Amino acid sequence: MRFMKLVLVAALTAAPAMTFAQTTAPEQPRNPIVKREFNQQRRIGNGMRSGRLTARQDVRLERQQRSIHRQFRAMRARHNGRLTMRERRMIYHRQNIASRRIFRAKHHNRRIG
Repeated sequence: MRFMKLVLVAALTAAPAMTFAQTTAPEQPRNPIVKREFNQQRRIGNGMRSGRLTARQDVRLERQQRSIHRQFRAMRARHNGRLTMRERRMIYHRQNIASRRIFRAKHHNRRIG
């Protein structure tokens, strides 16, 4: 009986510590394309929260991100989860354009000085 109490106390004190150690910030994806999508989505969300993006700009940027993601998924589906170098460059190019548009939308009509 005494051993059971000891095991129970040890389990109750160790369980919260283990769950606390496991809950960290959301893990970012390892794939650079998916990671960049994640960051751009975050930038759009931050722009909306800060009021730098209008609802119309937000919808347009989200639509563009959705289009890039659909193209990415379709390309991966064609090659069993892999992208060719040409397809990867095409996705990077579209993401560069989207990133530029996000920046310009967030800083539109903002004069410094």
